[in-house]
Amino acid sequence: MERKTVYIFSDGACSGNPGPGGYGVILRCEGKEKELSGGEAHTTNNRMELTGVIKGLEALKFPCDVILQTDSKYVVDGIEKGWAKSWRKNGWIKSDKKPALNSDLWGRLLELTEIHNVKFNWIKGHAGHEENERCDRLAVKERDKH
Repeated sequence: MERKTVYIFSDGACSGNPGPGGYGVILRCEGKEKELSGGEAHTTNNRMELTGVIKGLEALKFPCDVILQTDSKYVVDGIEKGWAKSWRKNGWIKSDKKPALNSDLWGRLLELTEIHNVKFNWIKGHAGHEENERCDRLAVKERDKH
């Protein structure tokens, strides 16, 4: 079966770090769109960025080719530069011998990237990118609920 190409746009928001946070996601495939959002009362910006990406990938019902756009350098670099795989291989310890933060979420994200063929693209946040701005509004709305 031919893989479908899915575009995922994701953003996270947090007030205080840690503090209340939210994420917003847009999935787009074959002219259809779906929005996802959620939040937590006590979290960090990086956890919300990771959670948004994870929730977007978890929403896919079968293996897909994914073009994922986020304004989180943390997420993009963690995957594209191989940091997360290295942390996992070293028992979630970074090269500076300190524990890798958010290892639970990085582990889940790595599992999902082994199911889907994901290309991570960094986009500048708050720069007028239509989908990024929509995701930010979803994330902030969820953050403000907490």
